[in-house]
Amino acid sequence: MDNTMKKRWISLYVENQVGVLSKISGLFSGKSYNLESLTVGRTEDPTISRMTIETNSDEETYEQIKKQLNRMVEVIRVIDFTEVSVVMQELMFIKVKNCTPEDKTELFQIAQTYQAKVRDYGKDSVLLEFVHTAHKNTAIIQFLRSEFNSIEVVRGGSVGIEAITMPKR
Repeated sequence: MDNTMKKRWISLYVENQVGVLSKISGLFSGKSYNLESLTVGRTEDPTISRMTIETNSDEETYEQIKKQLNRMVEVIRVIDFTEVSVVMQELMFIKVKNCTPEDKTELFQIAQTYQAKVRDYGKDSVLLEFVHTAHKNTAIIQFLRSEFNSIEVVRGGSVGIEAITMPKR
């Protein structure tokens, strides 16, 4: 088995019931598996939710995670996204505080360059919304940290779906 630690993604179809999220996150914490990201939302069927989970593990641990998820009564289907072509995006908000008028002008240009939306702004702050891959969002954070003194970041976690033709991560 490969002992190399790497990012891995799982998508789950689960019953949309109280406590399912707690059970799944409890599985990870109980076995000391780390959740890098977990998102969940209802599907087109209101009785089913879909989760996207990112973890960092070796192959043996990852196989164990998938087996344990498949054994859970509330889990309808487990899809391994690690080697599958998927479209995966992450929602991120960045609030830049203590802005000068020049900073705000620069932030509006940055928003245009990175296809971000300016969601709100005030006398000395700007709130930007980014929807990109987690990797690109991380690069944006690093860039904005280097350019501005005070930023606040909220990331929503990645959601993904199997690609029709082209992979995008």
